[in-house]
Amino acid sequence: MRYFTLASLAVTALLTGCTQETQNSLSRSLQNWTGTNGVLDVYAGDKLVHRFIKIDKLSTAYGTNDGKSRPYRYGYGIDDMNFNWKQDDGEKKVYFEFSDYSTSYIFYERNTK
Repeated sequence: MRYFTLASLAVTALLTGCTQETQNSLSRSLQNWTGTNGVLDVYAGDKLVHRFIKIDKLSTAYGTNDGKSRPYRYGYGIDDMNFNWKQDDGEKKVYFEFSDYSTSYIFYERNTK
């Protein structure tokens, strides 16, 4: 019990000293281990035009040479062509990317339990 308490204090001190971005990155890493059931809805005006389901994470693109973040995000998910939140025959896992500047989107977790 004593080692657990010391380890807990050390982890708390480490996280307290981290920047918000580092804490967010650690949180995303933990989330990736545990998995999520993310949904990405893409809109054109007020009309839903595309949906991806079963997404475990969205990532921000970074430049290969300069390491700077790029204005788009990407991920992998099931292309839900009929917008019913489940994978039907013919709906496959695909790579997608979208612009942070010009794409209207909502990313959320879908609990089906």
